[in-house]
Formats: sequence, C-alpha cells, structure tokens
Amino acid sequence: MPQLEIESVLVAGRGPAGCAVVRACERLGVKAVAVHSESERSARHVRLADDAVLLGPAPAAESYLAVDRIVEAARRSGVEAVLPVPPALAGNARLAAAVIGAGLRWVGPDPEVLERLGGDGVEPASERGFLAWVTEEGLRLTTPVARDRAAGIARVSWTPDVPEQLPPAARRLPELGWRGLVTVGISPDGELGEVAAGFSLDMAVLERAHAVDAVELALRSAAGPRATAAVEQTAPPRSAVAVQLRSTLPPGTEGRITDRLPGSGRPPEAEDGVDLVAVTGYDPGDRLDGWYDALLATVSAGATDTATAARAAGEVLAGLPDVGVPHDGADVRAVLGRLAADRTLPRT
Repeated sequence: MPQLEIESVLVAGRGPAGCAVVRACERLGVKAVAVHSESERSARHVRLADDAVLLGPAPAAESYLAVDRIVEAARRSGVEAVLPVPPALAGNARLAAAVIGAGLRWVGPDPEVLERLGGDGVEPASERGFLAWVTEEGLRLTTPVARDRAAGIARVSWTPDVPEQLPPAARRLPELGWRGLVTVGISPDGELGEVAAGFSLDMAVLERAHAVDAVELALRSAAGPRATAAVEQTAPPRSAVAVQLRSTLPPGTEGRITDRLPGSGRPPEAEDGVDLVAVTGYDPGDRLDGWYDALLATVSAGATDTATAARAAGEVLAGLPDVGVPHDGADVRAVLGRLAADRTLPRT
C-alpha cells in the first residue's frame, strides 16, 4: 500500500482475529509482523505472518497485553506502525501514547481521545449498537447491529431489519477527535453505551454489509485525510451476519484441534449472491492454550436479507466434524436457525 506510506505493521493480537488481520495485510501488500508468547511460538497467526517477535511468558499480562513489551517488539522488528487487534489493546490509551512516543505510527484513535471515550477496552455486548468508520468527513459506512449474547459475549451479530436512530452523542464522535473504526453499544434507554476501537466480532458485519476490508480502512485512517477521502461507497449496504465459535472447555483447560475448523483449508462455498468468509486461529494438530480466550473461529455472511445470510453461516457450521474440543456450535446454530426462519430472537 505505497500510496498510504505504510508498508509494515506489528499486528498486536492473536487467534482468529489476529489471523484475519495478517491475511488482510497480505492482500494489501503490507508486511505483517506477528507477536507471540512463549507458549505460542508456532501458533497459526505466527505461521501466517511475514515475521514474528517473542513478547514473553504465557500469561497474557506478561505478553499479549504488556504495553512495554509490545512497544519494544515493534522497535526490534523495524515496522512503521502498530496495528492493535482486540479492543483491550486498541482502546488502551497508555499503549497508544507509548507507540507514538517511540516514533511509530499508531493505527487507531489518538491516546487523548481513547482516554475520554474508549479507554476501558471493553468489546460492546449490548443487544443493540452500530459500527462505523470515523473520518474527518463524519461517520461513514454506518452499520446498525443487533446481538445475541451468552455469558456477556456477543456470539451472533446481525444487521436488524428495522435499525433505530443513532444516539445524538454518536454523531459527535468525529468532532470529538475519534478517527478509525468504532464499535458502539446502545444502552436500553437509547443513549450511547460502550465505545470500542479495534476489530470486534461485529466488525465482520460492517465488512460483509459494505464489501470493504476493515484493515484497509484502519490503515487509511492512520495514513491521514487524503487516504480516507479516496474511499467511495459504490453500492448500497446489504444484510449481514457474523458468528463466533467458542470452545466450551473449562477455563484454564488445554486442548488440541484434531480436524479442520471453518477457515482452515478451502474457503466455504456459498450460493450466488452470498459473500461468505470463515476465519480460524487453529489448524489440525494445533494446541488450544488454556491461558487464552477460547475463540475457535468466526463465520460471517453478507446477502440480500438477514435470513439468507444466517442460512449461509449456519450451513458452514452444520457440517462441522468432531474437532477435538467441545464447542458451542449447536447453540450458535440454534440462533442462526431462528434468524433464518425470520423469527424474533428472545432477549438473553
């Protein structure tokens, strides 16, 4: 991406989201340097990247979430920019300030803005919300989203048939200085709830709805106004659904993947008119480390209507073999089944 003056990034993340960002960098011609802990030296996101840097011991607080180690890894690798993946990093004002202080480019909102609006690093899981790309021109690619939750985590997200009006505070994000991707939760009283940077599960809804690449949008924001102004929306948005498949192993329990997950191997097939994407953080033989989040894979689909998108995502999970670890695929498919049947989902 020479026109953006960003040719290399440190991808601060792991798992399916980290793999998705590394793959996007490859498509965009940007060198991707992965980071990893001692227990994930051969993890899938490391194998996919152009290069990799060790952060530290297995505990996330000493590796993937360690601000000083991430900045030092970026220095050692010689990259131009740091691209944080999960909201816990993308919303970390201290990390953003440290990256900028090291003379590197931070791919996300400025630290002062994060401190005011999104410094908690919480991925929105409220039942309603929206996604957007925020530029100097205002909110762009604004995408309403509804969520089905389990244990406080949005396991299925989709574009509602009847989107509600954005809270007035949301429209002020550009003037408050937010730049880049944003995932927002709307509280039950219709006010602005959680505000998060980074690549949440919901971001795949925005990608499938508008046929865009979220990584490209994030890099364009980091490159400045000229790069963001060059993006034009050429087609009306579509309906979209995104799901996440999680291991149900008890917290702290290790496992091993024995068969292909969605996103490992050949891309899933879809009927004409459906944009279907699957991403995983594991290939057969990979170890599921008990230290980290048990997200196995994500599946997202865009179509002319939500029911069609939900059916397409459900078909990917329907043929899922025994992958070596228990997972919540049956529960996720039940949610998709209700969406495919166009039935109202119960509140959770």
